[in-house]
Amino acid sequence: MRGHVHTNGLENFWSLLKRTIKGTYVNVEPFHLFRYLDEQAFRFNERKHEDGDKGRFITAIKGIIGKGLTWNELTGKNLQAGGLPA
Repeated sequence: MRGHVHTNGLENFWSLLKRTIKGTYVNVEPFHLFRYLDEQAFRFNERKHEDGDKGRFITAIKGIIGKGLTWNELTGKNLQAGGLPA
């Protein structure tokens, strides 16, 4: 655990998430909500990166190397009836 945990941290995260959804993304589909939450959690956790924006960018790139997301996976078109992968 890093530092002290308190409700102000949660309120800060929640405020930033709401501002991002209302201002940047505008319309969030429930199917993709977990992706928006993951992105915002990454931004929040890396907001004080010692190398600033450059360090956060490098960390993000390291996290995506070797991973792929197809259009069908993104849109859920490879799901059978009932929501199970084909």
